[in-house]
Amino acid sequence: MKRVIPVLVLSVAGLIPVWRYEPSTGTTSTTEAASTPSGSSSTSSSGSSGSTTFTGTTVATEKGDVQVQVTFEGDRITAVKMLKQPNHPQTTAAVPKLIAETLAAQSADIDTVSGATLTSDGYKESLQAAIDAEAAAASASPSASAAASASRTVAGSTVATEKGDVQVQVTFEGDRITAVKMLKQPNHPQTTAAVPKLIAETLAAQSADIDTVSGATLTSDGYKESLQAAIDAKGA
Repeated sequence: MKRVIPVLVLSVAGLIPVWRYEPSTGTTSTTEAASTPSGSSSTSSSGSSGSTTFTGTTVATEKGDVQVQVTFEGDRITAVKMLKQPNHPQTTAAVPKLIAETLAAQSADIDTVSGATLTSDGYKESLQAAIDAEAAAASASPSASAAASASRTVAGSTVATEKGDVQVQVTFEGDRITAVKMLKQPNHPQTTAAVPKLIAETLAAQSADIDTVSGATLTSDGYKESLQAAIDAKGA
């Protein structure tokens, strides 16, 4: 009996490391990593055009939702990222192929991946929606640029008066005066009351040929001189 006890103690001690280092049975999803293969996930800007990102619609399939995000450099597709995809082995295998085909074709006119028809169809639908959104934004840009180029803001000269300096800033849409802003004006009640009248007359007359506001002759004269300088600068 004296020899049996040490054997039992050693046996129990030998089991402790086994219990302590029991391997984990948890699982880790690799779907996200598989959805962004190397060479297709860059979103950095390059060139003067910069990069823009558009998100396609979420497409519901029997396997799960599909949604893509597309990055463009100018009008070229440079990256596709999966925002939503079915948690399925065939989808995981298909996504890199779909992205590679997109980058090669530069459109949604790509082949369906065998064994992942539902995911492929959802991918192409969401991809096309993102491409359409980019095209709509691109078509709207020229008109916005044209409007911006047609609009011009010019500051007139600073005119010193006995009451204080006067300077106006004029905004033109084409040849039309659309706004006048006082950059400098005397801190005087009569000036404060006169300025709205002067601006209203300017917008109506579309020139510096306007009346002097009674009680604010100095400010009116300085205003008209600065206004004329802005009009002349615009035409130069």
